[in-house]
Amino acid sequence: IESVRWQYSGNAHGIVRGIGLVNCIYINPETKEFWLIDYRIFDPERDGKSKVDHVEDMLKNALYSKQLSFKTVLVDTWYASNKFMLFVHNLGKYFYCPIKRNRLVRPAGSKEHYRAVTELNWTEEELKLGKIIRLKGMPGDFYMKLFRVPVSTNRTDYVATNDPSQHCSHDTQDVCAMR
Repeated sequence: IESVRWQYSGNAHGIVRGIGLVNCIYINPETKEFWLIDYRIFDPERDGKSKVDHVEDMLKNALYSKQLSFKTVLVDTWYASNKFMLFVHNLGKYFYCPIKRNRLVRPAGSKEHYRAVTELNWTEEELKLGKIIRLKGMPGDFYMKLFRVPVSTNRTDYVATNDPSQHCSHDTQDVCAMR
C-alpha cells in the first residue's frame, strides 16, 4: 500500500509501519457520546499537507460545509502551535491545547525573559484558577490562560486555553479528559 509509512503510534508507544489517520471527532460533553465527523490520510509525499493542515481543513469543513455547532476544539500536544491556536481563535472557537514542556512563556504583564513552561512559579491561587500568560511568538496582545493539570502521579500537563470563562483547574482537567 502506497500510504504505509514509518510513524509514531501512541498505542504501541513507539515507531510502527502503518497508515497515518487524522481524525475529527465530535464529543457531546453531556452524554459523552461521540461521532466521527471527518478523517484524512496523512500522506505528505502525495498531497504536501501536514497533520495541522488536515485538522484545519476538517475544522473549516465541519463549520462551513457541514455547519456543525460546536464551541471548543480539543487537540493533542502535537497540534498546539501558535499558528493553529490563532486559527481556532479566529474561527471564534475556544481551544484547549496541552503544550510541550519546553514551550516558552511568560506571565501576563511581565517584561522578564520567556522561559520553559515548567520553570514558571505558581501561587496556590494560580494552581486552582489558572495563570494568564503569553506564549512566545504570539501577537503582543494575545494572552491566554494556562492551567497546570496533574494527569498522574508522575506527569503534569500544561494546558493553554483562550476560553475566558475557564477559572478552574479541575474543570480544565475534566474538559481535557474528553480527548
